[in-house]
Amino acid sequence: MMNMDEHTGANGDCFVHRMKALSDEEKQRLENQNTRVISESKAMKLEKDAKRHWDIFYKRNETKFFRDRHWTTREFQELINFDPDERIVYLELGCGVGNMVFPLVEEGFSNFYFYACDFSPRAVEFVKQNKLYDEGRMKAFCADLTTDDIFDNVAANSVDIASLIFVLSAIHPDKWAHVAKVAYNVLRPGGLLLFRDYGRYDMAQLRFKPGHKISDNFYMRQDGTRSYYFTEEELCKLFSDAGFEIVMNTYVQRRTVNFKEGIDVPRIFVQGKYKKPI
Repeated sequence: MMNMDEHTGANGDCFVHRMKALSDEEKQRLENQNTRVISESKAMKLEKDAKRHWDIFYKRNETKFFRDRHWTTREFQELINFDPDERIVYLELGCGVGNMVFPLVEEGFSNFYFYACDFSPRAVEFVKQNKLYDEGRMKAFCADLTTDDIFDNVAANSVDIASLIFVLSAIHPDKWAHVAKVAYNVLRPGGLLLFRDYGRYDMAQLRFKPGHKISDNFYMRQDGTRSYYFTEEELCKLFSDAGFEIVMNTYVQRRTVNFKEGIDVPRIFVQGKYKKPI
């Protein structure tokens, strides 16, 4: 599917409007999801096998599933508003196959040193196999953000900019606080965390059928990977409790468009910028 980002709103109002605009059919879909919820034992197995499911995902899709994120410098001006002579240490938390880091490399961020980590060993291998991978200015490695093993490769208080883009939604809600604290601890004082993920009542959430719901707003996809759909209030509390100053924390509304197939659907994301106090 061809994705086209069209800016149609960038504040909490878009979520309020989306709630009011839910059709009777969409409300019924949400109700139907509750008729068959995943058992606790199966939910525990999904958690245990999370790494295996993502590794199988990348084995099946290789580097073809996610589009490169050429929108990040437009959405996050902090990536370009710096002294070009200043060395910037950037860390992509949950890098996948490098869909964010390699567009930055292509744009000529010559004063950036890139760290990129992911849960999936297979994804990290794809990063290292990319023709743009340069060991002189980047390091890719495996790390589980729900533990502290990232600090085996990156020193605490050393990163200027970190990103957490469509990653937290795949992690069990019980472990979000630890992930937020990991991001906080790896950043230097004054460092910034850039965030985007799925928003509540996004079309992807409404499309889940009975038998895929794990818990409130948390779902299993067909391939065993999982996805949560956030409110801005949840994220504000999560990152505030971790110690961050909230620079921005809001809903953004976009559209997914495929002219060939006649598809034009609204999307709701949550976007944030969180600063580690000096």
